[in-house]
Amino acid sequence: MKKQLIVVNGTMGVGKTATCQALKKILTPSVFLDGDWCWDMEPFVVSDENKAMVMENIAFLLRNFLQNSSLQYVLFGWVIHQREILDELLDRLTGLSFDCRVFTLVCTPEALQARLQRDVEQGARAADVIPRSLQRLPLYEQMKTEKIDVSQISAREAAEEITRQITAHS
Repeated sequence: MKKQLIVVNGTMGVGKTATCQALKKILTPSVFLDGDWCWDMEPFVVSDENKAMVMENIAFLLRNFLQNSSLQYVLFGWVIHQREILDELLDRLTGLSFDCRVFTLVCTPEALQARLQRDVEQGARAADVIPRSLQRLPLYEQMKTEKIDVSQISAREAAEEITRQITAHS
């Protein structure tokens, strides 16, 4: 079977990391790369230089994971709100043999706000993430990807649904 790159995207707080962590236990042998790990800086500065560096770092890691013979699934979770970002990243992986599936986690604004509010109360996020994430939510509905509505399901259930969809195509 060809190596699988499984991209899980969605707005901040929708459950990408938790879903990928659950997926990692279901789809084996696998590895999980959270794009935020390549972007975790203080202060967080969005500049052309930093965006270019982050894309290069992510592509480097994905390329190495995709070339690793001990892995079958490479799971990548990130806030990819524009198709151009994903296309640029995939262009950096040309020459490698793999299948790519892109799943977008979506939910209702109410469910997203409740998730983010819990994170804020637990100190995991700053309160300003709520309006920023809600504002981006419609961008994901417009993306031509496979959608998983996580409004009323757990990360484990989202991972199980992604697994069903992947194995249905195998």
